[in-house]
Amino acid sequence: MKLNIVPARTGLEWTRLGVRVFWRQPMALAALFFLSMAAMSLATALPLVGPALALALLPSATLAMMVAAAEASHGRTPTPRVLLVAFRTGRERLQAMLTLGALYAGGFLLIMGLSALIDGGEFASVYLGGQPLTREIAESGDFQLAMWLSLLLYVPLSLLFWHAPGLVHWYGVPPVKALFFSLIACLRNLAAFTVYGLAWMGVFLLAGLLISLLVTLLAGLGLGAGFAGGVMVATAMSLAAMFFTSVVFTFRDSFQAPQWQPPSTEAVPPPEPPPSV
Repeated sequence: MKLNIVPARTGLEWTRLGVRVFWRQPMALAALFFLSMAAMSLATALPLVGPALALALLPSATLAMMVAAAEASHGRTPTPRVLLVAFRTGRERLQAMLTLGALYAGGFLLIMGLSALIDGGEFASVYLGGQPLTREIAESGDFQLAMWLSLLLYVPLSLLFWHAPGLVHWYGVPPVKALFFSLIACLRNLAAFTVYGLAWMGVFLLAGLLISLLVTLLAGLGLGAGFAGGVMVATAMSLAAMFFTSVVFTFRDSFQAPQWQPPSTEAVPPPEPPPSV
């Protein structure tokens, strides 16, 4: 396995491929993303350990969407079985994925703990769903400072875990090494990831504008607010599923193995790079 350095324009290609592959299997990929989020929401409801458990599931959920996107890119329909892919490829990789989940949960909760030193835990309570966001809270200086600190600290955490699930699953890299390689790969391809982030920001803004116009049109036709709200939620879920679909392409182009060796017969390799990349 070696690190690939890609040009900045590849970030646009990653975004385009995420959208294109999603629309090959929109119902399957959207449903898998919804089921992943539903599982995390159910985990959150558990007393005491719920929020930490939900956070620990995120690397596995990300891997499931990567495998599902790889399936779709190869012309196959991903099934709900991919949701358990992190737990079906042998004891060693299972332990590695559990370790990744624990490390991610610990890192995220540490960030929330640091933000609590500033505002007494208000941002953490709002973000984790334990307290509603009011105008008074949102306008608080301490709350805003805690929010920006959390965002700043979350960036390196995200880079550490961006490629780590794929490295553990497809290349059998130990968890700590996977975090290190993920960080290095993201930093070495920072230009491409910057374009990638800006491209997705543009997609979300454009979609938000179109949905706002659609909701206004529906209101003019006398359709209820509930229907318009349903359209907005469905669009947001689809956009999030598209984004997670594109993650596998960032992984595929950032690493290259000398010879592909799938960890099991059920594992799906990352999609082949198109000639344009």
